[in-house]
Amino acid sequence: MSEKNEPTPSVQQKLAELAELIAWFQGSTFKLEESLEKFKKAEALADEIEKELTKLKNDIKVVAKKFDAVE
Repeated sequence: MSEKNEPTPSVQQKLAELAELIAWFQGSTFKLEESLEKFKKAEALADEIEKELTKLKNDIKVVAKKFDAVE
């Protein structure tokens, strides 16, 4: 099945996944052999979250300007 058919995870879902990865690093199941792969995944998720939050922040600014112009 293609990934294009799957819905894009929300920011909340990505944050939850990132939290799980962070918990893994802090937990008793931590294995050095797996750490680089999980670190890269966590880093990519953090980058995606940051980009999405920046976009949302900019969208909010645009909406706020429209409301200010109406007043």
